[in-house]
Formats: sequence, structure tokens, C-alpha cells
Amino acid sequence: MRILLTNDDGIEAEGLECLERIARTLSDDVWICAPRTEQSGKGRGITLTEPLRVNRMGDKRFAVTGTPTDCVVLAVNDLMPERPDLVLSGVNRGHNVGEDCSYSGTVAGALQGMAFGIRSIALSQSLERFHDTVMAHWDTAEIHAPPIISRLLAQKWQDGVVMNLNFPARPPEAVSEVEVTTQGFRAVGEMHAVRRTDLRGRDYYWMSFRGEKQSHAPGTDLRAMDDGKISVTPLHIDLTHRTSVNDLKRVLGGAVPKTVEKVS
Repeated sequence: MRILLTNDDGIEAEGLECLERIARTLSDDVWICAPRTEQSGKGRGITLTEPLRVNRMGDKRFAVTGTPTDCVVLAVNDLMPERPDLVLSGVNRGHNVGEDCSYSGTVAGALQGMAFGIRSIALSQSLERFHDTVMAHWDTAEIHAPPIISRLLAQKWQDGVVMNLNFPARPPEAVSEVEVTTQGFRAVGEMHAVRRTDLRGRDYYWMSFRGEKQSHAPGTDLRAMDDGKISVTPLHIDLTHRTSVNDLKRVLGGAVPKTVEKVS
């Protein structure tokens, strides 16, 4: 089995080293194509307005001046002699749950693998709090991920699905349960911009998260992190809201409307 690894924390990230150790328990044919610098929060962004540069960092190892999506596209189309059988993206420093999934570069790397018809998995390691002084429990992901991935690969997946794995902020011996979850959502206002002033008196903004304690619904990825469980969430890229499609067909199906109805 040929495995392609990518991430959004960059080629030098500890999480990528952890992911490589995970991958090598599954196969000896492991390729790495990751961003040269951190690309957190870039989602499914692709680089269109400047050229991409590729540095060969070693055997089967490449750094790209672009996003995780760029990395997977280049690896599959140009850098690898044959397509991979599996794409693993991560291990991200910090979980990717709830609305994180829509702007996560880690999830985006897996989504691009799926777009190529390759089974793809995103992996993230939760932190007690997001700060440079906080050490991630990389051994939790490293120990628990291989058997979970093996079981996932033994199953038939629906078309268009990626698996999103999140490991709780606990040491491996304190984690005993896996839960198949749905994507949860945090309260509105969790993400906000902090206004500051630079040394020349000009305002600038820094995106931040409030980190307030919230109660999350049972069965969601957010609740699994709260409860110290490993979360496995099947995600797909189809954003269509099916119920609304059926409702709208009753008012917009057929001929193009010619009159304007004022809205009170």
C-alpha cells in the first residue's frame, strides 16, 4: 500500500513526524508532500496568483510553497510515480471538530485526496489549551491511530466520504473509548477579531477564539473531545441542504418568475 502524507502545520511539524510513524506501521511505501510553512486555517485554498516551488527534502519527501490542497494535487499529479492508495493528513496540533472542519487545512488535505478518488483520513490531536508552552500528547495519536485506521480500511466507504479522526487531550493510557460522531457546532461568537495597535499607532486585527466553556450535544465530535473519547466522523464535501431543496422546488420550480414580491 502506497501512502501519501500531508498536513497544514508545515514540513517541520512534530505532528507530521508522528504521522510518519503511524503510516510506517501500515506500509513501507510512505511519501510526504507538505507545506513549507504553516497553513492553518487555509481550508481548501489553492494557490492561483503566484508560482508554486517544490523542494526535495529527501527520498520521497517534498516541501511546497503552498497549501495542503496544493501539496496533494502536486504529489498525485507530478511528484509520485504512481497514485497513492491512501492519503493521511495531519497529525494536526489541536483538534479539528465542529465548524473547524470547514476551514481546516488538515481536513482539506484529506478532501483533496477524496476528490482524486483516494481513500483519505484527517488526524488531529487535541490540546488542553492552544499555547506554545502546551505539549501535545502525540503518543495518544501514535498508539491509537494505527488499529483504528486498519479497521476503517477494512470497511467499504461511501463515495465522497473522508474520515476525520480526533484524539483527546489525554495520555494514551487514559483513552479507552472510540465514538463514531457527527459534526457539532459551537455557540456563535467563539471566533472573533482582537483589535490591537502597532508601534506607529495603526490598528491591526488578530483572529482569535474565546475558548469559553460550552455544553456540547451528545454524539458530536465536540462532546467526544470533552469526554476524552477518540472521535471518528465521516465527512463529505456536498454542502447541499436536502430539505431546503424540496421546499424551494414548490416556489421556484418551472418557469422563471416575472414579478417582484415585496418583502415586509
